[in-house]
Amino acid sequence: MVKRTRFDDSDCPVARSVDAIGDWWSLLIVRDAFDGSRRFGEFQRGLGVAKNILSARLRALVAGGVMEMVPAPDGGAHHEYVLTEKGRDLFPVVVALRQWGEAHFFAPGEPHSKLTDRRDGLPLHPLQVRAGDGRALAPEETVVDKLPKA
Repeated sequence: MVKRTRFDDSDCPVARSVDAIGDWWSLLIVRDAFDGSRRFGEFQRGLGVAKNILSARLRALVAGGVMEMVPAPDGGAHHEYVLTEKGRDLFPVVVALRQWGEAHFFAPGEPHSKLTDRRDGLPLHPLQVRAGDGRALAPEETVVDKLPKA
């Protein structure tokens, strides 16, 4: 079996973030948690992922502090998975991926799920990267300031 490359000590925030999420299954689990899934069976049915893979991904998300296991609210023997603050902070990432997918992977008029504001039912405004003064930024208007190696 090929050993997974780790980025948890990288000086790049993108690499560390990818390392924390792990793979596409983990990000889809987080997406489903935002949509209200909490129980193992709900994740399994919604994703159609093998139970052993789901179990491993949920363990990793809990170990990484993205999700936590809590007792079932009905007092039953099972537990539920809920997003931590760290996990909830992934919301803009999931929205950005959704909006990117809507823009680039669906033909005009092709049906797909839509994320709307619960209060008024309107679609979300497209996310934008903004400077400290509020102006929208394009990639070429940014620079990564790398810190010297210690």
